[in-house]
Amino acid sequence: MGRRPVTVRLARWSAEHPWRAIALWVVFVAVCFVGGNTAGLNEATDADQAIGEFGRAELIVDSGGFHEPATENVLITARSGALDPAAAKAVAEDAAGRLRQVDGVASVGTPLPSRDGGALLLPITMSGDPETAGDRVQPLRDATATVQAAHPELRVEQVGGPSIDQALDDTLGKDFKRAELLSLPVTLAILIIAFGALIAAGVPVLLALSSVAAALGLSTLASHLVPATDTTASVILLIGMAVGVDYSLFYVRREREERAKGRSGLDAVEIAAETSGHAVVVSGAAVIISMAGLLLAQDAIFSSLAVGSILVVAVAVLGSLTVLPALLAKLGRWVDRPRVPLLWRLTTPRAGRQPRFWPAVLRPALRAPVATLLVSVALLLALAAPALGMKLKFPGAEDVPRTTAAMQAYDRLTEAYPSNGTSHTVAVRAPADQADRVRAALTGLATRTATDPLFAPAEGDGPKIKVSADRRVSVLEVATPYASRSTEASRSLHELREDLVPAALAGVPGVEYAVGGGVAASEDYADHIWAKLPVVAAFVLALTFLVMAWTFRSVVVALTSILLNLLSAGAAYGLLVLVFQNHWAEGLLGFTSMDAIVTWLPLFLFVVLFGLSMDYHVFVVSRIREAVDRGMPNRDAVAYGITSSAPVVTSAAIVMVGVFSIFATLSTIDFKQLGIGLAAAILLDATIIRAVVLPSVMTLLGDANWWAPRFLRRKPVGPPVEPPPAPAPELVAAH
Repeated sequence: MGRRPVTVRLARWSAEHPWRAIALWVVFVAVCFVGGNTAGLNEATDADQAIGEFGRAELIVDSGGFHEPATENVLITARSGALDPAAAKAVAEDAAGRLRQVDGVASVGTPLPSRDGGALLLPITMSGDPETAGDRVQPLRDATATVQAAHPELRVEQVGGPSIDQALDDTLGKDFKRAELLSLPVTLAILIIAFGALIAAGVPVLLALSSVAAALGLSTLASHLVPATDTTASVILLIGMAVGVDYSLFYVRREREERAKGRSGLDAVEIAAETSGHAVVVSGAAVIISMAGLLLAQDAIFSSLAVGSILVVAVAVLGSLTVLPALLAKLGRWVDRPRVPLLWRLTTPRAGRQPRFWPAVLRPALRAPVATLLVSVALLLALAAPALGMKLKFPGAEDVPRTTAAMQAYDRLTEAYPSNGTSHTVAVRAPADQADRVRAALTGLATRTATDPLFAPAEGDGPKIKVSADRRVSVLEVATPYASRSTEASRSLHELREDLVPAALAGVPGVEYAVGGGVAASEDYADHIWAKLPVVAAFVLALTFLVMAWTFRSVVVALTSILLNLLSAGAAYGLLVLVFQNHWAEGLLGFTSMDAIVTWLPLFLFVVLFGLSMDYHVFVVSRIREAVDRGMPNRDAVAYGITSSAPVVTSAAIVMVGVFSIFATLSTIDFKQLGIGLAAAILLDATIIRAVVLPSVMTLLGDANWWAPRFLRRKPVGPPVEPPPAPAPELVAAH
């Protein structure tokens, strides 16, 4: 008898020494979590996140060492009709007097009327760190509310970066709190339905939560090598819950099946380790490979997400191989308690009981594989077709929900003062002795843009050019009256970059310049994503092909795995474009279309979907291969593999779809797109791909499924211990 696989040896030791294994796991999680918190988080800087010309502009501005205090504004407008200048001035004086007494206000500026006389703007400069201004802005908002109460005849509003940040933080905070409160009960409810027993449902959640806790600590330590970003922890939670629950679900289900056949607890754990445990390792490797592809994007955000995802998947795999067998061995038959009576009868595995639903679903694929394959692939390609017209944009201020007073005030501010809306940053670095020439050039540029309809003239006394203390860096903000995602805003950016700025600065010795701002960030990042997506995709496809070929000793299985996952990802892309680049689903899902997909989503969605869908693929194909190795004919093996794995794959998919769908209820458009994209793709993958396309392909190919060059073929093994049960007769009839 050959040497047992490492998954079996680990599971056997853990099952024989459950308290030691559980204690070691608890210590491991605690050390990771506490160690990470002690080390502290190293966050990515602007230099780490610099992309394209926008990134160069940011670095030039940063090198100037400008002190940019946080600013707020009190906007005074009429509730209806024309604004009374005298009344507005009196309100502004009252507001100025009150705000000067507020702690955290450095100065109050001179009221500035709008060009059409319909508004009056009182600028306020805050003291302290601008990064924390949003946390300290409430006293200013309270003072403004007092002014409004004293002058109800006019509309008095506070608007600015800090107040908008506070309003968004409140909105997102409520969103995420609701998502967190919903996700755990939804997951537990689905698992209770899947297992029919409370403890069996709780074990996967326990492993997933402990894996997330350990990975959060490890990612904090890793941030000192690869700086972290704000989204890292959220992605660790998202991926960790998904794979942690999946891996435990696969393992627990197989262990219960083996016990239902009469195996002892230890033997059931060992068989689960040899089959599902092996599939978990391969699935984990596929997810890790996919996430590692993000490192090739050469982007601080994606690198941080890659490290966090890799860590949480690795920890989840380790937990499923060590502490999970220990828990199952210690619980024994208690894992099936307390039972939910009706659900228990429906879900408990029973030897000899033949399923009915999945054989009916599989019948077309097994009896008419060519027709079934052509129809299903044609439908998926039709769904993927809209992806060819995908546009990428960053969400702008216009995409923030208008449910808050701060955003409603922002709309009135940008309407009355266009220069406070979308703007481009012209950043210039030159020798100090050229500062006067640079100023003259930027002044001429501002004069030129003031007469161009693509730009908005500067408010007040003309262009405001900032010059650094060493006179080497100069910055000019050039406003455009158009929304950041509009065609006109894009044209104004290209006119600056390709014509106006080069012409204005031509002849200045040693000059270096770049045009940044929100529009530039969106366009440059979209270009970056389109450039990196083929590189990342090629890396993920190539390594996944090698892992699948080596695991199943079949080039054909590896190739079909790649093609099916590409089909699944393409369909998800097409669905995203159909829903979010159009307007028909706005009322249904509660969003306003931005006529584009969020810039970072296609690359991130590709690696996540490719990794997670491999979970199901590996698990299903492992069951099919297991049946083939035991002597079952290929068609029968396909039927057995899919019907025996369908309950657990379906349960895992429903958990993921449920959790991801919660993200679609959040207020911001990027999380809506992420939630819908992930949920739809997982649903398509677990149903059409695994239950229709996969069996059609494997039935059609027959024994060719397992072809491999000689060096890759499996060595002969001994006779099987026990053949798997035959599939339902109706599946193999009428071949």
